[in-house]
Amino acid sequence: MDTVRQVSVGSKIKDYYEVTKPKIWYLLVFTAFGAALTASLLFDIYLDPMTWALLIGGVAAGSAAADTLTGYNDRDIDAIMERTKGRPIPSGRIKPQNALAFGIILAGISLACAWFINPLAFGLMAFGLFDNIIVYSKWLKRRSQSNIILGGFSGGAPALIGYVAVTTMNIEIGLVMAGLVFLWIPTHIWSLALHVKKDYSAAKVPMLPVVSSEKSSVRVIAGTTVMMVVFSILPFFFNQFGLIYLVTAGVFGAAMLAMSIWLLVRPSEKASWTVFKFSSPYLTALFIAFMVDAGFK
Repeated sequence: MDTVRQVSVGSKIKDYYEVTKPKIWYLLVFTAFGAALTASLLFDIYLDPMTWALLIGGVAAGSAAADTLTGYNDRDIDAIMERTKGRPIPSGRIKPQNALAFGIILAGISLACAWFINPLAFGLMAFGLFDNIIVYSKWLKRRSQSNIILGGFSGGAPALIGYVAVTTMNIEIGLVMAGLVFLWIPTHIWSLALHVKKDYSAAKVPMLPVVSSEKSSVRVIAGTTVMMVVFSILPFFFNQFGLIYLVTAGVFGAAMLAMSIWLLVRPSEKASWTVFKFSSPYLTALFIAFMVDAGFK
């Protein structure tokens, strides 16, 4: 009986962990960590362990809360799409009301952590939660193809929270880090949407590939990729980053452009999936380059 209870408890913990969509918040927590460490190294500012704990815990809780609550909002369309119907809420492993309560608790934890960092971090955390849960998921996702654009501001919030947790000096660096995530989101999401277009069509979600032709969609994805890669070079001209960052941004940006051109010239599920899968390592590489380059200053 105890073994059965332990298995049941373990399964339930796993379900609640899964409902937070950890693959998403891992990357967002990393951008917050990367921005904070970069600022700390650039300006030789010591960040105490408590602030580090509040930052990592707060961003993790906030991102997990957003993913849980958007999952609650999307439970009906998630049940329709093949890619998402096995998630904890649509599959029935977690009751919707329990997911709602869990998400609210996580959001409260994230705001409390941000408050104890500083008021600016608190404001950014509140903005990020509102933009993702309300603006993107509740208001725009089912109504407008601009959902990813206006909902993308929340994706850049963790990086800026990480930066302001350390300093507001040279705030343009933190803004560019957040801007990189914001510009990365359309390429990342739209390439996925192109790959699973049938799912979004069945759920009547007006993602770009659903409301536009394949030809138009791949052109837009290529255009957003160009903007992202060009924007990624901007930090080099702040005189705070050197060749390590520039070479990394150049090499990974060239690879990102090559994949987008492949998608543009020969649209296919394989090409769109490749762009989607490479986009996360691309963003990760940029933030690693920020940290390493700052460490050599």
